[in-house]
Amino acid sequence: MNPIFIVVGPPAVGKSTTSRALAAHFPRSLHIPVDDFRNMVVSGIELPGAVWGEGLIQQVHLARTCATHMALAYHQAGFAVVIDDFWDAYHDLDYQALHVNPPLHRIVLYPQQEEAHRRNFQRSGDSPARAFINAGIQQVYERLNPVIPRLAQDGWLIVDTTELSVEATVNHILEQLGSR
Repeated sequence: MNPIFIVVGPPAVGKSTTSRALAAHFPRSLHIPVDDFRNMVVSGIELPGAVWGEGLIQQVHLARTCATHMALAYHQAGFAVVIDDFWDAYHDLDYQALHVNPPLHRIVLYPQQEEAHRRNFQRSGDSPARAFINAGIQQVYERLNPVIPRLAQDGWLIVDTTELSVEATVNHILEQLGSR
C-alpha cells in the first residue's frame, strides 16, 4: 500500500520543494500543500502571527481538514500522498483522521535556524515578505525547539537538512522509513 507522508517544519526550510521531490519517487503520487487551501480564502484570511486568534485557528483547521479528506481519497485510489504544512501545536489534532490509515509517516524538516533565515533571504531577497517570514521562523523555532525530543519519541522522523540537498533529504527520508 502506498504511504501518506506529512512533512512539516518552520517557514522557509524547503517543505514544498522536498514534498514535491518525495512524491516524485512514487509512480502514482499527490503533493498537497496546505497553504494552497488557505490561499483560496478570498476575503477575511487570517495570517499567522505572535498571537493566534479564533479566526486563524479555524482557517488552519479547515485547510487541514480539506487536505485530510483529499489525502484519504487519493490514498484509497492507490496514490502515495505527501502533505506539506507548517508545524504548530494543533498539528496532531488536525490530522488525527490520518492516523487510522497506515502507513502514515510524519517528518519534521529541521535545519539549524540560521539556515532557515539564509534560505528565506535566498528566496525572498529584500522583499517585504522577508521580514514577515523571518518573524515566523523565529516564532516557530522558539515553539518547536523544546518539543523536538517528544516528537522524536512519538515517532516523528526529525531531519536536519542544514547540509542536505533536496535529493539527499528525500533519500534520507526514504532510507530511514524503509520506503525505497
